[in-house]
Amino acid sequence: MGEEDNGTADVHNRLRLIYINDIRIGRKTMEQTLESLKLDVKEDSGDVFTVEYEILPPDINLIRTAEATEFLQKVDEIDVRTQELQDQVAALNANIERLTNHADGLDYTIAVASGMIAGIIDSVWVGEISIDRSNELGKEKIDSFVIKVAKSKGYKGDDLAGAVKYLEQNYPIAADKATNDFGGGLQHHLRDFSHHPTPVGLLFSLLTQFTEKVYGTDVTGTFKVANLDKSGFYLIGKNIPEKITFGVINWFFHMVSDMAGSSGSIDAGKLGTGLPGPIVSMLKEISVLPAFSKLDKRGYKEFSVWISKLFNGTLLGEHDENGKIVAPVKFDLRTEIGLVGELSKQAVPVVINECIVRGFYFVRRLSEEIKASKAKTISDLKYINWRDTLPFKNRTVARMLVISTGTFTVIDVADAAIRSGGFNAGCLLRVNFVGVGRFAIAVGADTVMGVKREKVRNERMHIMAEQLILMNAKLYYKTAVVFVAEQDVFDKQREMWIAARSTTETLDMAYQSLEEAVVVYINTLAEINDYMEKISAYVPEIEKHNPGLTQKLKERLRWGE
Repeated sequence: MGEEDNGTADVHNRLRLIYINDIRIGRKTMEQTLESLKLDVKEDSGDVFTVEYEILPPDINLIRTAEATEFLQKVDEIDVRTQELQDQVAALNANIERLTNHADGLDYTIAVASGMIAGIIDSVWVGEISIDRSNELGKEKIDSFVIKVAKSKGYKGDDLAGAVKYLEQNYPIAADKATNDFGGGLQHHLRDFSHHPTPVGLLFSLLTQFTEKVYGTDVTGTFKVANLDKSGFYLIGKNIPEKITFGVINWFFHMVSDMAGSSGSIDAGKLGTGLPGPIVSMLKEISVLPAFSKLDKRGYKEFSVWISKLFNGTLLGEHDENGKIVAPVKFDLRTEIGLVGELSKQAVPVVINECIVRGFYFVRRLSEEIKASKAKTISDLKYINWRDTLPFKNRTVARMLVISTGTFTVIDVADAAIRSGGFNAGCLLRVNFVGVGRFAIAVGADTVMGVKREKVRNERMHIMAEQLILMNAKLYYKTAVVFVAEQDVFDKQREMWIAARSTTETLDMAYQSLEEAVVVYINTLAEINDYMEKISAYVPEIEKHNPGLTQKLKERLRWGE
């Protein structure tokens, strides 16, 4: 109170309650404690007694009980797993971004324009596929290949007929002994499956070695199994190594000899039957399936008949006004090889379209990256995210290619139909099959990316759900840590809080006693004042009856005698 006498306006007696990390109490207990520390201060007492308190959150890392430590270890494990899941989510987000189409109007406009340019190039420069030109080109390549293979096996000549005869004599196969069972010299290369230069043909060649039967179709297109004539048994291996030699080695070189036709046909100046190519072979093999069982009026399978006409040359051949074949156009292995050259020409507008779309994507995204990174010098290009500029393996480019190749295909097919007078066989010769194939691939790629995107999004949802579960588990463990700590220190804190409560009660009682003492003191002063006033009234009478007594009392009070 001395500081008040020195001029301090108000004396603040501050009681700071600090919630220390070593003291663990619940919120309810804290509120009860603060309620018990409130002091009832009289407004007219002149003193301001303020209770100040500060609540500090508990630091669970300072808790070191055994059970709490175990819970804290669980929290650490959850944190590690949560970080792993977060990394996975980040990777999935990047993948989702790649699988999401971000193409805008400008991208679609360029895609359509690119497809139109490619369509015009195809119409003006590529033109119609020529089967005759394909046959000529394929024949040159086949003849050269047959002579080269024959020379590698010991043939000394340079003519094609001699090379074919040399291979026929040195590499015969058992299936040739069943030629008549499959339509004779003009048809057995197509109907006998072991004469197909495909993996399926190799399989049936080996099957003949182990079953002594030949497999193919009859004239109606029905699957047929023919028993091998005894004259061909010498071409069946007596053991597994011989069977493999006849079924694989002899089969391969015999296929080479048949590519160019028989030696007799070549000597006679004819084109020869040749072998069906991979496309025609595959069509003939699947024609025996139940899905192609529709019959014509003669009882022949319609699809099988169509394949035979294609191979023999009557389907694509020139017809007179009466519908009679004037010049057959065969479609065999030589044709398919020659078509590769034709298709390479068809690939030109497709490649141009691809370059325009991908090039535009790269330039535009690079420009956006330069603006975003504010690159002004060559050295600043290192800050560019080059991955976002690459025109590959992202949904935006895939969608742009769907639009561009689709536009190109529509223009190409429309041009083919107009030039050929409708959708007929001639129309097919003008269709850019490379472009059609590229369009199918683009659609497939875009669709697959869409499916993958949904799959990745579902995977991300599962991971985020696991993260939510882990967060709940982490909250549970942290709550458990505080609860364990509270239980652990409860007994230690109980006496302290009881003592604190007792202290506050004692202060309340002392303050109440002080108030009562002040009241008594004031009342006593009032009574003394009353007595003094009454004494003043009695002084004349005292002096009258006891002269000099008043003077003696004053001296006694002054000097204490």
